[in-house]
Amino acid sequence: MSEQHTADAALRETVRSRYAAAAVQVTEGGTACCGPAAIEVDDNFGGALYAAAERDELPAEAVAASLGCGNPTAVADLHEGERVLDLGSGGGIDVLLSARRVGPAGKAYGLDMTEEMLALALANQKKAGATNVEFLKGTIEAIPLPAATIDVVISNCVVNLSTDKPAVFAETFRVLVPGGRIGISDVVADDTLTPGQRAERGDYVGCIAGALSFTEYRTGLEAAGFTGIEITPTHAVADGMHSAIVRAVKPAGQQATVAAAESTAGSADACCG
Repeated sequence: MSEQHTADAALRETVRSRYAAAAVQVTEGGTACCGPAAIEVDDNFGGALYAAAERDELPAEAVAASLGCGNPTAVADLHEGERVLDLGSGGGIDVLLSARRVGPAGKAYGLDMTEEMLALALANQKKAGATNVEFLKGTIEAIPLPAATIDVVISNCVVNLSTDKPAVFAETFRVLVPGGRIGISDVVADDTLTPGQRAERGDYVGCIAGALSFTEYRTGLEAAGFTGIEITPTHAVADGMHSAIVRAVKPAGQQATVAAAESTAGSADACCG
């Protein structure tokens, strides 16, 4: 095993442990005046980034477990009957919101590698009474779904946590139908910041050190085959670091690249099927 592979595995375990602890905090931790206490993060992250009407229609635990940097369901332009996949679905807030938007004829999938978050998400699904939802266990670098089965891929401040972002982009491209699209909230760095300078502004599990620059993000999506790429900053999360909305399209009629098609996706077991 190479030194880089060992370092990446250790970093992934650090991320997993952080989010497992966050799920336990919501599930077993203290309560606020009107429900479970939210995970303590600053104002640039969490459930406060959702409209009050959206928070009110979901289980309090789903809102409390939110650690994202935006609200991807607000910009994904979801339609009745579409199939949506949330990469790094956590406690399920974006999956449950998506399920309401696509309606009974559509379906919302959530993908997460953390057992504790999946357990919390399943509990929230039951509380919400959502029947068009399925949570899957796996990593965003090897999505356990067949090619060309998803209309829209969303994600909320998770891509920056991956140690293999080209694999994430390739897998996202693979599972999308031709003409499918992404609507991602993520942390993006100014092009002038080096990786070392990004690390000075925050750690990896805090969604800062692992962020791509605007140019790196665009280049990565283009390499995977995406077109119509738009990266729009919404608010600052640190000096030179921004929460941003990322949109892109898989060209109609284009199939996944050979490299993506030969990935190990589909080998992971689903949480619920």
